[in-house]
Amino acid sequence: MPVLHTKTGRMWLPDALRGLALLNMLAYHAMYDWVYVFAHASSWYDIWSPGCHLWQQYICWSFILLSGFSLPLARRPVRNGLLVAACAALLTAATVLLLPSESIWFGVLHLNAAAVLLTCLVRPLLQRIPAKAGLAASAALFALTNQLPQGFIGFEGLRLCALPAGLYRANLFWLGLPDLTRFSSADYFPLLPWVFLFWCGVFLARLWHPGRGEPPAALQPLCAIGRNTLPVYMLHQPVLYGLLWVGHAVAGRL
Repeated sequence: MPVLHTKTGRMWLPDALRGLALLNMLAYHAMYDWVYVFAHASSWYDIWSPGCHLWQQYICWSFILLSGFSLPLARRPVRNGLLVAACAALLTAATVLLLPSESIWFGVLHLNAAAVLLTCLVRPLLQRIPAKAGLAASAALFALTNQLPQGFIGFEGLRLCALPAGLYRANLFWLGLPDLTRFSSADYFPLLPWVFLFWCGVFLARLWHPGRGEPPAALQPLCAIGRNTLPVYMLHQPVLYGLLWVGHAVAGRL
């Protein structure tokens, strides 16, 4: 995500919120590796349980909303989008070559790059929409298309209607119309519905103006983490896996 710069100082609150989401992501993925990669039993961590699903969704929603919020304030959004796109391509290549069972074809980085570049393209149109109306419409469209990749219109467990199977035969997974009989991705965030959540952040940036300047001393470490989202995201899984692997090797568990 782009870092927020302004003429009169940094908006530190989005940095702090991003840092909090990053710490949650590190904890969530560390537990994932512990349970599902290194095969340790857990009495509470189950990615299919409502609690873990809510935790995972909080992390994703935070990143995507804050990324959209950051775009109008970024100095070079197109360059940022291209940089994230390059990192996303690298992530796909690395997972396909090194962890084919965990291949990532259109994860949160791919979404972020696509959403940034698409928003830059349609930005003049978005700017004509009143911020409150745009926020409400984007939120409604996100809710309605939330289960689009699963073949339904509706939000989470609320399925309003099924969509024709023919829409999915072309396997447009990047758009949100995957053929789930032949497509899988360890991390999957297609444009639909997630670009609408991204646009919620874009419109929110016109309505919400956090304070600028230096953060409170207690939040400075969190803000420092939040200012380095992309390198932390790219490096966290190799580092987590490496630390767990070394720990297990030392303990004689491998």
